[in-house]
Amino acid sequence: MRERRHANKIIAFVLAGGQGSRLHPLTAERCKPAVPFGARYRIVDFVLSNLINSGIRAIYLLVQYKAQSLIEHVRKAWEISPLLPDQFVTVVPPQMHTGAEMFHGTADAVHQSLRLIKSFRPDLVVVFGADHIYRMDVEQMVLFHRQHQADVTISALPVPVGQASSFGVIAADSDGRVQAFQEKPAQPSEMPGKPGFAYVSMGNYVFNADVLVQALVEAHEKGETDFGQHVLPRLLRTHSLYAYDFMTNEIPGLKPYEERGYWRDVGTIDAYFDCHRDVLGEEPRFDAFNPQWPIYSSNYQGPVARILGGDIDNALLGAASMVCRGARVHNSIIRREAVVEAGAELEDCIVMDYARIGAGSKLRGVIVDRHNAIEPGTCIGYDRDDDARRYVVTPGGAVVIPRGDICFYARNSRGQGPGYME
Repeated sequence: MRERRHANKIIAFVLAGGQGSRLHPLTAERCKPAVPFGARYRIVDFVLSNLINSGIRAIYLLVQYKAQSLIEHVRKAWEISPLLPDQFVTVVPPQMHTGAEMFHGTADAVHQSLRLIKSFRPDLVVVFGADHIYRMDVEQMVLFHRQHQADVTISALPVPVGQASSFGVIAADSDGRVQAFQEKPAQPSEMPGKPGFAYVSMGNYVFNADVLVQALVEAHEKGETDFGQHVLPRLLRTHSLYAYDFMTNEIPGLKPYEERGYWRDVGTIDAYFDCHRDVLGEEPRFDAFNPQWPIYSSNYQGPVARILGGDIDNALLGAASMVCRGARVHNSIIRREAVVEAGAELEDCIVMDYARIGAGSKLRGVIVDRHNAIEPGTCIGYDRDDDARRYVVTPGGAVVIPRGDICFYARNSRGQGPGYME
């Protein structure tokens, strides 16, 4: 971890209450930030790693829907030394100080934690989402905020104008000062000096603490609940708001073949599935291995993966996974303690923790959620109509097998194994 270099006292709120309905059935029993990603991560690990690597280590994680899996992950993976009282990752559910109310929006979620802001007494408050795959040095955004004497800074991603209509668009001048907000406009405003591109809000904010507190109090009095729809447009009339160009953010250790400014909203199954392709290959668009900007996650103490034989090409294997003789694994990700039995074939698949793929099975374009045991000889991903009768099939053709309830299955040929895990 890098040492803190901020002149300001900063506290972060991570909005991790997303229901993730478009990711169903992966979110049937967990919230969106808790959905596994890659060979060892959860989606929430990316924003938390960005904050920690940026020297921002006072972090409140605001949770709501089906949060237990996320709470357990944070407990196991994100404990910071209790000897440092200003460094923590703490889970915060809805506080309900004014009634039995859940979060009604992004601004309401932070408003319910106003007491935390007042007790910490920060100079700046960072409010980030927990739903995206990316690397970002937040310190550079904070520096931009200070240099421009902004009251609020919004991270913004340049996208082609033709793709911007499905997002919230920021109209800004050449210095980055926000002129207007446009919600899914038919004709998005182009960026100054960059024709053909528009600024899309990434939903990440830096606030002067006093400005945020006053804005949230006023929003609550007016019944306003959302930053993008309510709070920021109102602040634009009285305060200085700036857009920070995410493409100017520089990450140490980035490799030449990686996509600069990589950022993905994995809000649908197809987007989630496609994003996994970006971490595979000899030269991935997003290389998870970067010692200068690591992505942190749970400190699993199990053994390394075992490959007993078979044909493996372009694959990621999680800890304690096992590929048996005669198996074929191509363009696939196998998470920890998953077993691919003899003769099974996986093509373009994601197999999550503690799943077992039976001998002789053939899977193509399939996401197998945790705790599943695929029967030997099963064929999935080759007959769309048949798959649709049994499973969820996305518009892009991915087949999703919901989380199972098998408790003891990660066993070797002698019937020995670690058994049930969360």
